[in-house]
Amino acid sequence: MTIPTLSRRRFQLGAAAVALSILATGCGSSSGAGNNEEVTLRFAWWGNEYLNAQTEKVIDAFEAEHPNIKIESEPGEWSSYWDKLATKTAANDAPDIIQMDQKYIAEYGGRGALLDLSKQSGIDTSKLDKEALASGQYDGAQYGLSTGQNAYVIMANTKVFEAANVPIPDDTTWTWDDFIETASKISAAGGGNNYGAAYGSNEADLIIWLRQHGENLYSEDGKLDFDTATAAAFWERLKEQRDSKASPPATVATEDAGAGLEESLFGTNRVGMAWWWTNQLGSLEATTGSSIKMLRAPSIDGSAAENGMYYKPTMFWSASSRSKNPEAASTFINYLANSPEAGAILMTDRGVPTNSEIVESITPSLKPADTTVVGFLKDIQPDIKEAPPVPPVGAGSVQNVIKRFTDEVLYDRLTPQAAAEAFKKEVEGMISGASK
Repeated sequence: MTIPTLSRRRFQLGAAAVALSILATGCGSSSGAGNNEEVTLRFAWWGNEYLNAQTEKVIDAFEAEHPNIKIESEPGEWSSYWDKLATKTAANDAPDIIQMDQKYIAEYGGRGALLDLSKQSGIDTSKLDKEALASGQYDGAQYGLSTGQNAYVIMANTKVFEAANVPIPDDTTWTWDDFIETASKISAAGGGNNYGAAYGSNEADLIIWLRQHGENLYSEDGKLDFDTATAAAFWERLKEQRDSKASPPATVATEDAGAGLEESLFGTNRVGMAWWWTNQLGSLEATTGSSIKMLRAPSIDGSAAENGMYYKPTMFWSASSRSKNPEAASTFINYLANSPEAGAILMTDRGVPTNSEIVESITPSLKPADTTVVGFLKDIQPDIKEAPPVPPVGAGSVQNVIKRFTDEVLYDRLTPQAAAEAFKKEVEGMISGASK
């Protein structure tokens, strides 16, 4: 098959991939799906109980259609998934099919641990979104197929807005000043119990902010691609949210960061706006018992076309390069990406499918929240720009660094400028150290 390849930068082995260093590059022997010989594939993924049950259901459906291929399940949790995968890969015991995250496509793919899916005749990419395909490419190889699209948005809790008698703003024209003003009004009406907005302080928050300023977190060649002044302005805005009481005090925010959704400020209807991924809408509505409205990111001048939003793959389907049954593994991945039966089971829980025919086929059966997500992603498409570059090797824990420096600013231990300079220096060290 032919896969259109967008330019992607080259990476070297990173610190997070040290466990992979004893892996000898090479592919497994081809066998399995094409000759009706019975084969067994191991399939690893992370998820909650609901996602695990759903995945088992799609495995059963695949096995019924392909009786010569058996799938052994290896479900896990995000917190321990990557340590286990690195250990198994280093021991030449990686699962055949791997649920992969974009942060590690370069890490594993560039080290020869993943199968180049573009060389597998059993995978059809003709109906998959081309940008989504490119997001799983590294150094000219297709190391993952996106499970579905996502977007990072502001979720507005209508119950909190109504209690504060504050109208939900027009997200096609609002600015950051409008965002802070709206949040401040909700906080004022909340009497110290409810707050207008949570702090957005993870990697996607910073990426959107930088893109609004014509910059990016990473460049195509794996370097940092922003000015410290722009990053300082990001933390200055978060500090303004604190000082204007648009957002909770630092102590409350810290406690909230460690809470589960059910106990969080947003989950208990005590905060009006918070950043989440679109595929989380259903869970948020179920937890809050409120109608949640998805809003585009505010922008500097009120232009939705300049708000820096992008489509992000929720996760990827990848295969081990050392699989003894690459043909069978590819057959399973193709089933997950292109089969209407699989689409009817997986729905949109791993993002809105990148196969437009699957989206069309499942739309009549979607839950109301999922229908809303599909419509929202379609509505914002005219303003969506190309996705940001894939994170370089060594950048896997940058999100934690951003959150740490956010705390430093909110507790007045560092100025925004000092935080930006220290952040840039630390991440540069992480990336350069990973190449040694």
